Amino acid sequence: PIAAVDGAGTVRLWPRIALLRVLPGETGAHVLDRLAATLGRAHDRPGARVLWADRAQSPAGIRAAELEADLLAAVDRNEIEIAFQPQFDIVEGRVVGAEALARWRHPRVGLIGAAPLFAIAERADHLAHLSRHIAETALVHAAGWPRHLRLSLNVTPVDLAASGFAAELDALVVRSGFEPDRLMLEITEQVLLGDLEGASITLADLKRAGVRIALDDFGGGFCNFRYLKLLPLDALKLDRSMIEGIEHDPRDRAVLRAIVALARALGLTVVAEGIENEAQRAIAAAEGCALYQGFLGAPPL
Repeated sequence: PIAAVDGAGTVRLWPRIALLRVLPGETGAHVLDRLAATLGRAHDRPGARVLWADRAQSPAGIRAAELEADLLAAVDRNEIEIAFQPQFDIVEGRVVGAEALARWRHPRVGLIGAAPLFAIAERADHLAHLSRHIAETALVHAAGWPRHLRLSLNVTPVDLAASGFAAELDALVVRSGFEPDRLMLEITEQVLLGDLEGASITLADLKRAGVRIALDDFGGGFCNFRYLKLLPLDALKLDRSMIEGIEHDPRDRAVLRAIVALARALGLTVVAEGIENEAQRAIAAAEGCALYQGFLGAPPL
């Protein structure tokens, strides 16, 4: 059970159920790994009473403890690769930049995607080291791009909580030779939940250094409009759930129209994520989105 305090101040125990199917070749230790990862997700999602203990956070064939022990050395061995998903002008179709995405080519497990990779890093307390490696590697790559292309980097809660993050990132940008005004940092609600005021100060320091700031996955969480008041934002990046169904459901399109109108009133660029077909792109363009990212344009490369 998960302990919680209700509105009257009473501590209550809320039962949680994890549904799990033991897969061929799994040992009891692997099953416990999946259950432990699912319990961690349950703490982050207090409203969810039932969850699947799937493999998304714990790749098959290896214990979580082994992966955690391998991770730090993997960074030094350059097993952490950077893929770039292009971003496009939604009207003209030209490439305007790309988002850096990390993946781990593990010698035993194979390719480990970004979500399980960051989950492993968080459990092993290597999140800051991994994030720095991704930023440094992506900046070095992007320094050779044509001048009109921008780079987007994701920021973790550990990054923003670090007192010297703004200065450290600025130093990485200077050493790479990449111009600060071509860099977009993408932050999510999860990053902001711990200390919104502190995050706003750090982001303001980065903004003064010339870096641009985007609120990522907008519409996929609480949509706290206080973020729009406090943070020095340049762009809203819509969660893919804001795009799904817009070609079929007038209500979905109306929600998109309202969000774009709000962004326009605040002087923010709108990036539509998860565009998978031409109908979605055309509607997002007609409603005023400026950029898009998704498999219609290109997968991560």
